[in-house]
Amino acid sequence: MKPTLGPTVLFDRQSEKRPDKEYMEALISAESSLFFVLAGDKPVVDSNEDRTRTSIHWFTGPEVTELGLALGEAIFLGLDPADGAAKFAVATSEHYARGAPQARDALKNRVEIRTLAAQGAMPQSELAFVAQAASLGHWHENNRCCGRCGGSTNVKQGGWKRKCWACGYETFPRVDPVVIMVITDGDNIVLAHEDRFPDKMYSTLAGYVEPGDDIEHAVRRETKEEVGLDVGEVKLLGSQPWPFPHSLMLGCVGHAEHKELVIDAAEIEQAAWYSREEAQAMLEGKHADELWLPGPQSMAHQLVKAWLAKEA
Repeated sequence: MKPTLGPTVLFDRQSEKRPDKEYMEALISAESSLFFVLAGDKPVVDSNEDRTRTSIHWFTGPEVTELGLALGEAIFLGLDPADGAAKFAVATSEHYARGAPQARDALKNRVEIRTLAAQGAMPQSELAFVAQAASLGHWHENNRCCGRCGGSTNVKQGGWKRKCWACGYETFPRVDPVVIMVITDGDNIVLAHEDRFPDKMYSTLAGYVEPGDDIEHAVRRETKEEVGLDVGEVKLLGSQPWPFPHSLMLGCVGHAEHKELVIDAAEIEQAAWYSREEAQAMLEGKHADELWLPGPQSMAHQLVKAWLAKEA
């Protein structure tokens, strides 16, 4: 399985160096350091004329300052193994990118992350950068105030910590684990449609890992809650960071102990068993009823593909 949005190049994130304020400040001010801008969920990119190739648009530190953005709140992504240069992301709002006179033209060429993943025109190594920055950007946006006393929090450790100025409470970036699973009887799988999905799109079952769950229990619990199936053996097949806003998808296969579906209408609009032939047609966009599956950037697509190849 090769789901996109995950790391492909092992950047040196230098976690042990992040508490060193002087070191982080030196990296930010270094001439070799580069920054990209994330406006909401849209990174600023460069593309060729036919948009078959897309890459991150990198800014220098002085260029970021000219845009009116705060270098001091830049998110440190790591050191590029190719040349040792530090790479950062600077998060701002879509509103600022559209309206600020000094930034409007420079930030106009921005594309939503889901679109970039679906197009497949951005190198996987850069897409992983964008996903990392997006997750951190969401976390910063939602943690500007202290959850304990309500005071303002300040960015620390290259964007990997926030600390309350009033009570000293520290908070760190979060990741929400989500199980996503192919449920099979061997020859068929369960696929479901939710209200929030586009018309005729079906996908695998999924749900958040709750406190007290292990991965296997979460798969069994969510499957039982959503479609009433009892699941026996569960295997973890792979994982994928999913920055919408900060999930970690845990791809699994679970073997159903019976086939009677009892659908929870509050979560699932429709669910049914589908044969290998039907699942293959949905994967290829050739189903007789025009049913389709999420694209190859998604864990659901990769799980179904692995099951069809009898790798799951």
